[in-house]
Amino acid sequence: MAGKGGSRHLKRLPAPPFWPIHMKEFKWAPKPSPGPHLAEMSIPLKIVLREMLKYAKTSREARRIISKGAVKVDGKIRRDENYPVGLMDIIEVPDARSTYRLIPYPSRGLSLMKVTKDEGGYKICRIEKKTLLRGGRLQLNLSDGRNIIIDGEAKTADYRTGDTLQLSIPEQKILSHIRFDEGRYCLITAGRNMGRHGKIVNIEETEKSKIVTVQDSQGQTYKTIAEYVYVIGEDQPLIKLPES
Repeated sequence: MAGKGGSRHLKRLPAPPFWPIHMKEFKWAPKPSPGPHLAEMSIPLKIVLREMLKYAKTSREARRIISKGAVKVDGKIRRDENYPVGLMDIIEVPDARSTYRLIPYPSRGLSLMKVTKDEGGYKICRIEKKTLLRGGRLQLNLSDGRNIIIDGEAKTADYRTGDTLQLSIPEQKILSHIRFDEGRYCLITAGRNMGRHGKIVNIEETEKSKIVTVQDSQGQTYKTIAEYVYVIGEDQPLIKLPES
């Protein structure tokens, strides 16, 4: 009789290269559960706790810590050991009084940045799509899977795909709206320049995509496609970053 459902494990070699696991030590790695992030751009919570934070020595220890509700992601307790943790997510371990944000580092991919409790109270989400609902209400579909409904006088043109929102978590209150424009501070989230950050100095329209030029604090410039650019502040970043 055929098995039901998909596999709960991945072979280690096909696992994303930024996962902090030994590819040849064991055959299988945990598979991220369905959730707000793509599997190839997320890390199972169990791996975050065991391999990145070192709060557990074994999978069993990590599973026990998670199942008792000792870990929060974006302000909410997560009990699924394979919950997918992705870009800009906030991981909090209250018992350890520690808070982290998952961001891209140059040459390393997605890694944890320790932040203050105040900074851990908000996250930056990019507007990926807009949907007009009945009654003229606007729904913003964000990069981490959440949807925000805009009521009142706001018009569709006020919010553009590629813009970002600073949201309080877990309340989802909009703290600020940052437009995807020249002069804004941004972070490159994918490609060969992943983890680089600086100000947008040029946005060039081409037939296939927008090409964005980013200049860091040392004057070094990087070119990438708009899909890889995440605006994170007006003049200065709203989040703590690694050195570019």
